[in-house]
Amino acid sequence: MRKAGPDSFPAADLLPVQRKATPAFRLLRLLVEPLLRLVFRYRVEGRANIPRDRPYVIIANHLNWLDPFMLLTVFPTEPRVHFLANPENLVKHRFHWALVKAVAGYVPVNLRQPGPELFKHVNRCLQAGGAVAIFPEAAYGPREGELQDSWKSGFAHFAVDNGVPVLPVALSGTKDLWLGKAIPVVIGEPIETEGRTVDEMVALGRERLAAILPVYNEPPGRKMLRRWLTRLLY
Repeated sequence: MRKAGPDSFPAADLLPVQRKATPAFRLLRLLVEPLLRLVFRYRVEGRANIPRDRPYVIIANHLNWLDPFMLLTVFPTEPRVHFLANPENLVKHRFHWALVKAVAGYVPVNLRQPGPELFKHVNRCLQAGGAVAIFPEAAYGPREGELQDSWKSGFAHFAVDNGVPVLPVALSGTKDLWLGKAIPVVIGEPIETEGRTVDEMVALGRERLAAILPVYNEPPGRKMLRRWLTRLLY
């Protein structure tokens, strides 16, 4: 495996994609999920909306480092969830890079030189029965309770091309973190792609995600370890 560097990022097809969860992921989930529940008080709504018999594309708002870990612990072990992410960020955080490679699917997205291999690799993942998770905002949102105006359309291309549903997931409370903070996660109903264009799916995905995004109110009281937890994996 070639080393990722600032001028040589991993190719999109560097890592395998599959439906089956890796042993490392199963083990880490047994360890991490109880730990997250000790540190944060998170509750999940809409688990029944998760497709059980077919692949799908997850779209979620993005606020902080905790977001992908929340998705990994909230969603079933299989199908294995694969993330699309900018490898330039992971070059700066090698622990995060090693962790993502070991426990969950990962598809590097070279924003400087995007190529057709990215689409081929994601298509291969969905056709193999895996799930793909995407943050269409492509960057941390500046505030809780709202979506950024700029959205990437890749998730809609992947879903339409493969005839799989898009599953909106709203995350709340992860922008600033502290010990014992409540983290609501709301899973919306699947958005079917049949008969819909890419542009329609982009608009509908944003509309459905905005509709389930919880209103955020800053809770009162002490906020222990706020600075440390908020910037833990920066």
